[in-house]
Amino acid sequence: MGSSQISAGASASGGRGHKWSAFAFFVASFLLLGAIATLYAWLIFTPRVRAGMSPIGCQEDNEGSWSIGVFYGDSPLSLKPIEAVNIWSDEGAAWPVANPVLTCASASDAGFPSNFVADPFLYIQGDVLYLFFETKNSITMQGDIGVARSLDKGVTWQHIGTALDEDWHLSYPYVFDYNGQIYMLPEGSAKGELRLYRALNFPLQWTLEKVIMKKPLVDPSLINHNGKYWIFGSDHSSLGTMTNGQLEIWYSSSPLGPWKPHKKNPIYNTDKSMGARNGGRPFIYNGNLYRTGQDDGQTYGQRIRLFKIELLTDDDFRELEVSLGLEVSNKGRNAWNGARYHHLDVQRLSSGKWIGVMDGDRVPSADSGHRFVLGFGSAVAVAMLVMIMGMLVGAVKCIIPLSWCPHNTGKRSDVLLAWESSSLFSSKLRQYCSRLNNASSVLHGRIKPNTWAGKLVIILIFVVMSALMCSWVRFMYGGNGAQEAYPKNGHYSQFTMLTMTYDARLWNLKMYVKHYSRCSSVREIVVVWNKGTPPTLSDFDSAVPLWIRVEEKNSLNNRFNMDPRIETRAVLELDDDIMMTCDDIERGFRVWRDHPDRIVGFYPRLVNGLPLKYRGEKHARKHNGYNMILTGAAFVDQDLAFGRYWSETARVGRAMVDKYFNCEDVLLNYLYANASLSQTVEYVRPKWAIDTSKLSGVAISRNTDEHYHLRSNCLTKFAEIYGSLAERKVEFNGRKDGWDL
Repeated sequence: MGSSQISAGASASGGRGHKWSAFAFFVASFLLLGAIATLYAWLIFTPRVRAGMSPIGCQEDNEGSWSIGVFYGDSPLSLKPIEAVNIWSDEGAAWPVANPVLTCASASDAGFPSNFVADPFLYIQGDVLYLFFETKNSITMQGDIGVARSLDKGVTWQHIGTALDEDWHLSYPYVFDYNGQIYMLPEGSAKGELRLYRALNFPLQWTLEKVIMKKPLVDPSLINHNGKYWIFGSDHSSLGTMTNGQLEIWYSSSPLGPWKPHKKNPIYNTDKSMGARNGGRPFIYNGNLYRTGQDDGQTYGQRIRLFKIELLTDDDFRELEVSLGLEVSNKGRNAWNGARYHHLDVQRLSSGKWIGVMDGDRVPSADSGHRFVLGFGSAVAVAMLVMIMGMLVGAVKCIIPLSWCPHNTGKRSDVLLAWESSSLFSSKLRQYCSRLNNASSVLHGRIKPNTWAGKLVIILIFVVMSALMCSWVRFMYGGNGAQEAYPKNGHYSQFTMLTMTYDARLWNLKMYVKHYSRCSSVREIVVVWNKGTPPTLSDFDSAVPLWIRVEEKNSLNNRFNMDPRIETRAVLELDDDIMMTCDDIERGFRVWRDHPDRIVGFYPRLVNGLPLKYRGEKHARKHNGYNMILTGAAFVDQDLAFGRYWSETARVGRAMVDKYFNCEDVLLNYLYANASLSQTVEYVRPKWAIDTSKLSGVAISRNTDEHYHLRSNCLTKFAEIYGSLAERKVEFNGRKDGWDL
């Protein structure tokens, strides 16, 4: 008995030791993997700032993040986005204005919290444009009908309120005139009927005029054609109906009805990619009737398809697909409509030009749910790998504690024993528990952790766990993966990127173009080719227009040459060997829009003391300030910067740049300071930046000491000519955005 007690005590002590060993292993694993995830998040994610936006608006929504853009053209078949028309707005610091022009932030900032805006319809009264659209209410989580107004032909929109709010979901607010009255025919399929509303006090007060059809028509579109009124719509409620692949037509002598079904209904009941579901208002151009339809093949609202209706009578219908004429962005999720666009409304302006409004989304349907599933799967996989690693190193002896298995519980009744012996489920469960608990010893025996092969397996498992942990962070906390632009006063804009290079750095340049051309606000890229045989445009993978400007002379002054082909006010001078995130670039552009008269960039320097000596960023950090921004990575106003650089005042400085083949960025800083008594530089701290020239071995300034010596000489000469920078010191962390730490 004593011996049994000693043995039992030893066993209990060993069990407690094992439990503490397993507990310590899991805690250590959690802390280590948590540290890796935190480091990954710190390196990759940058907090986004949307000053002034309602905190309850623009929530992540599984339906998407739809917004609305404006397009112009000589015809509805040749529309171009607003940025291509090159319209400037000083109020929005947008030179030019870029799409989207209306977002969830527009509505939320106006006091109407919204998760997204979609299904836009125009209504034109003289020179005033009204825009009706679906807005997903962030509080009720249902669709309402919002309305915005533009007094400048669609460039600027003021959100003026909610036009229609019912107890059910509303969308697709089709607005039209009839007999001197203004009507709205929205989709309210959740109510099970098609309702027609009349404006009492346009545009915000409406009353129900009539229930014109007891059918839950989806995206109903009305058109007056050949003396009759026609409604195109989809009814997904019938048995056997193909969702988003069905189309019906109804006709009447009046929008008020009565409505009769077309003889060939349903016109379509086919695959959802074929464009059966409506995608906006039908329109007439050059005597032809056109219908827009949705391609919902790969995701809901993937794209718009355009059809020319060749025959429309009471008993027959025929249409033919034609080109929509819209260029599709290749920027992916960084473009506001990079993933899908499913609705277009076109109208003719009093000038004879055409205007179109289209919605778009940067992510596919159900993206947030998809990311949640992937993130949850990554977490489960990490937990399983932690358990396996614990078995390999001997910290985990069993997967299911023996006390959980029925055959190992304490004292039981005769009835329970009889049930266990006769129960097939109990028997199977006991076998399963035993096999799981034997897996630890089997795994430990087959993969010996003390051997090189065993250590390699453990290292591989750890690497996979780390990768899965980073995936979990990205899917669960990384948002939709888009690096979006930052609006100012509700406006987005664009800039031109310019880099100067030569033949030995072609590898850098190809990577540079592929990466930066996909940043949201980049309009075009200019390559200043200083030396050697220039490449062809086909050598590059660019999502934006690209041109190569071949210079006659190999001079650093070429960086600031006037170029009439550049149409944006902002130019980002960025060396081809600097790689940073698109989000860093977008933040820099947003700061420049606040201060277009300054050099806004990512590499600060402090020039002080006597004699003047060029130093790196550490010196500026040590003295908590800067008075110079290197233009190898900086935004400038092209007219202001290039004009000053090629002024007569800068002639002596340009000669020194050619003499030293250095200091062009230093010169521009002195020219800015010489021309202004106020602050002339702004710093934006990048999340990270990589110098790719060190990977390719083609850095221009290989001898750092010599490089710094030449720049020190430049500082001395420029200070004598243009004045000192010492009194221009700007402290870090001086702006409210927190991007200059």
